Amino acid sequence: MALSRRSYAAYSKMDKEDPQEIIHRRAQFLIYKLLEQADSRSKQSCLRIRISKLKVKIGNRLRKLRKRIMSGVSAARVGIHGHVMSQMKTWKRVFGRGRQTLVTIPPLIK
Repeated sequence: MALSRRSYAAYSKMDKEDPQEIIHRRAQFLIYKLLEQADSRSKQSCLRIRISKLKVKIGNRLRKLRKRIMSGVSAARVGIHGHVMSQMKTWKRVFGRGRQTLVTIPPLIK
Protein backbone atom coordinates (compact mmCIF):
# COMPACT_ATOMS: atom_id res chain seq x y z
CA MET A 1 0.00 0.00 0.00
CA ALA A 2 1.23 3.30 -0.95
CA LEU A 3 0.58 6.22 1.35
CA SER A 4 -0.42 9.39 -0.22
CA ARG A 5 1.91 12.23 0.57
CA ARG A 6 -0.80 14.80 0.08
CA SER A 7 -2.95 15.49 3.17
CA TYR A 8 -6.69 15.65 2.97
CA ALA A 9 -6.98 19.22 4.33
CA ALA A 10 -4.30 20.79 2.20
CA TYR A 11 -4.99 24.25 0.95
CA SER A 12 -4.48 25.16 -2.62
CA LYS A 13 -3.05 28.50 -3.58
CA MET A 14 -5.69 30.94 -4.88
CA ASP A 15 -5.25 33.52 -7.50
CA LYS A 16 -5.26 37.10 -6.28
CA GLU A 17 -8.72 38.64 -6.02
CA ASP A 18 -9.78 41.68 -7.89
CA PRO A 19 -9.49 44.80 -5.63
CA GLN A 20 -12.95 45.92 -6.75
CA GLU A 21 -14.42 42.64 -5.49
CA ILE A 22 -12.70 43.08 -2.11
CA ILE A 23 -14.13 46.60 -1.76
CA HIS A 24 -17.57 45.39 -2.80
CA ARG A 25 -17.52 42.51 -0.30
CA ARG A 26 -16.40 44.85 2.51
CA ALA A 27 -19.18 47.31 1.66
CA GLN A 28 -21.76 44.52 1.71
CA PHE A 29 -20.49 43.36 5.09
CA LEU A 30 -20.63 46.87 6.54
CA ILE A 31 -24.15 47.40 5.19
CA TYR A 32 -25.23 44.09 6.72
CA LYS A 33 -23.76 45.05 10.09
CA LEU A 34 -25.43 48.49 10.04
CA LEU A 35 -28.82 46.98 9.19
CA GLU A 36 -28.39 44.41 11.96
CA GLN A 37 -27.59 47.17 14.47
CA ALA A 38 -30.56 49.23 13.30
CA ASP A 39 -32.89 46.27 13.85
CA SER A 40 -31.55 45.63 17.32
CA ARG A 41 -31.74 49.34 18.23
CA SER A 42 -35.37 49.67 17.21
CA LYS A 43 -36.32 46.78 19.48
CA GLN A 44 -34.31 48.22 22.37
CA SER A 45 -35.62 51.75 21.89
CA CYS A 46 -39.21 50.50 22.02
CA LEU A 47 -38.37 48.68 25.23
CA ARG A 48 -36.57 51.76 26.58
CA ILE A 49 -39.60 53.93 25.84
CA ARG A 50 -41.86 51.49 27.69
CA ILE A 51 -39.50 51.38 30.65
CA SER A 52 -39.22 55.16 30.79
CA LYS A 53 -43.01 55.53 30.67
CA LEU A 54 -43.31 52.98 33.46
CA LYS A 55 -40.74 54.90 35.52
CA VAL A 56 -42.73 58.11 35.06
CA LYS A 57 -45.95 56.38 36.15
CA ILE A 58 -44.27 54.91 39.22
CA GLY A 59 -42.70 58.28 40.07
CA ASN A 60 -46.04 60.07 39.82
CA ARG A 61 -47.75 57.48 42.01
CA LEU A 62 -45.01 57.69 44.62
CA ARG A 63 -45.21 61.49 44.65
CA LYS A 64 -48.99 61.38 45.15
CA LEU A 65 -48.63 58.76 47.87
CA ARG A 66 -45.97 60.84 49.63
CA LYS A 67 -48.21 63.93 49.50
CA ARG A 68 -51.13 61.96 50.95
CA ILE A 69 -48.99 60.54 53.72
CA MET A 70 -47.46 63.91 54.57
CA SER A 71 -50.85 65.62 54.67
CA GLY A 72 -52.18 62.81 56.86
CA VAL A 73 -49.17 63.04 59.14
CA SER A 74 -49.42 66.82 59.41
CA ALA A 75 -53.15 66.57 60.16
CA ALA A 76 -52.40 63.93 62.78
CA ARG A 77 -49.70 66.15 64.26
CA VAL A 78 -52.11 69.06 64.50
CA GLY A 79 -54.72 66.80 66.09
CA ILE A 80 -52.26 65.28 68.53
CA HIS A 81 -50.74 68.66 69.32
CA GLY A 82 -54.17 70.11 70.04
CA HIS A 83 -55.09 67.14 72.20
CA VAL A 84 -51.83 67.30 74.16
CA MET A 85 -52.16 71.05 74.67
CA SER A 86 -55.70 70.72 75.95
CA GLN A 87 -54.55 67.97 78.35
CA MET A 88 -51.68 70.17 79.50
CA LYS A 89 -54.09 73.04 80.19
CA THR A 90 -56.28 70.69 82.19
CA TRP A 91 -53.33 69.40 84.22
CA LYS A 92 -52.09 72.96 84.78
CA ARG A 93 -55.49 73.92 86.10
CA VAL A 94 -55.63 70.91 88.40
CA PHE A 95 -52.08 71.17 89.76
CA GLY A 96 -51.80 74.92 89.50
CA ARG A 97 -54.54 75.41 92.08
CA GLY A 98 -52.64 73.27 94.57
CA ARG A 99 -49.72 75.67 94.46
CA GLN A 100 -51.82 78.69 95.08
CA THR A 101 -52.56 79.68 98.64
CA LEU A 102 -55.66 77.95 99.74
CA VAL A 103 -58.31 80.02 101.35
CA THR A 104 -59.48 78.12 104.35
CA ILE A 105 -63.05 78.32 105.35
CA PRO A 106 -63.34 79.16 109.03
CA PRO A 107 -64.87 76.44 111.10
CA LEU A 108 -68.46 76.88 112.03
CA ILE A 109 -68.94 78.07 115.53
CA LYS A 110 -71.71 76.46 117.40
